[in-house]
Amino acid sequence: MDSRSHTPVTAALRLCLHALLTGLLALVAVRAVGEGAPHAGAVVALTLVTAGVYGAGALAGRPGPAGAGVRAGAGARAGAEARATSVRQRASMRPGTRAAALWLAALCALWLGLLVLSPDALWVAFPLYFLQLHLLPTRWGVPAVVVTAAAAITSFVVHRQEIAPGAFIGPLLGAAVAIATVLGYDALFRESERRRELIVELVATRAELAEAERTAGTLAERERLAREIHDTLAQGLSSIQLLLRAAERTLPGHAPATAHVRAAREAAQANLAEARSFVRALTPPDLEHGSLAAALERLCARTTGPDLTVRFAVSGTPVELPTPYEVALLRTAQSALANTVRHARAGRAEITLSFMDTSVALDVVDDGRGFDPSGAPVAERGDGGFGLPAMRSRAATLGGTLSVESAPGQGTALAVTLPVAAPAEERAA
Repeated sequence: MDSRSHTPVTAALRLCLHALLTGLLALVAVRAVGEGAPHAGAVVALTLVTAGVYGAGALAGRPGPAGAGVRAGAGARAGAEARATSVRQRASMRPGTRAAALWLAALCALWLGLLVLSPDALWVAFPLYFLQLHLLPTRWGVPAVVVTAAAAITSFVVHRQEIAPGAFIGPLLGAAVAIATVLGYDALFRESERRRELIVELVATRAELAEAERTAGTLAERERLAREIHDTLAQGLSSIQLLLRAAERTLPGHAPATAHVRAAREAAQANLAEARSFVRALTPPDLEHGSLAAALERLCARTTGPDLTVRFAVSGTPVELPTPYEVALLRTAQSALANTVRHARAGRAEITLSFMDTSVALDVVDDGRGFDPSGAPVAERGDGGFGLPAMRSRAATLGGTLSVESAPGQGTALAVTLPVAAPAEERAA
């Protein structure tokens, strides 16, 4: 396995496993030669073959460190790909390919051959425990460890011709430690992966929240600038144009100042048109591609769902409204419908935009559970709704009023009325 795929800890565990297996195989060969065992040559040859098979597998990337440490390295190696994989999939990742299974089977077969020739080979069972738990699924790895421990115990009894407590305790205790270590490490790895997933999700959520806040701030600033331009520059230029028009009418046609007054009036008119284009460019997106009525109709269509039907109607003859009026009425309708969806549990709601001689009104009515207007409405408790105080403040800024009629179990009716003055040209006439 590529050492670059491991953290320093898992790489160290992998090297320790290599060293442990190599040292135990060397111990088997040395003891066979030193004690003059009957099959010393066969033991040495089989030990070398086992070491060669293990080394070939290690270089090919099949074996790994004790237990789930390799899986931790695989999770670290995955990088961006791991973020798209579920924790459960990563926890179950094992290099249990067919080649790895054949490699492990060859190691176990060679080890069994060593067991037959030398009783010292039973110690090689300990690194085999970790390899089996790593390369095999848990449902197969644990039984394989138990069988390996039983083979080691049987070898000891056959070679020593005696039954000793240590012969049972040693292999069984080693198997228990290996199983506990691997499963515990695996559990820690899964927990670490879950925490990493939560951190990734948290970072993504924070980025989305920051983007939403930037968007909301941008829209709010656009509304503020549109309102300021309309209420100051546009109104001032309109007044200048009307005054210059009146002055032009009072001057004789041949007066020297008439041409200058006319030029000043035309300049004021051009700048007024430019200011109004700025106001239109700064209006909310819902108002950029149509009238207020069209924006309200789209709002009702978006809000309508399986549990709530929202209808829109226009009363009277529509007239062009100042941009701050359109923004105020649209935002009030959006907030009122949001509160209806979130709190009212209504089945039907209706928005009516009424144009009258001296005012424009927006009515939002629903058949929901209602509330006590004299108390603290749900929308005012700071849980994310626009809030009646903010609606009243927006209406009052434009010289209008907001009224609410509601009672528990009887629905809610909200009405915003804004004054509409006669066009300045008509007043001047």
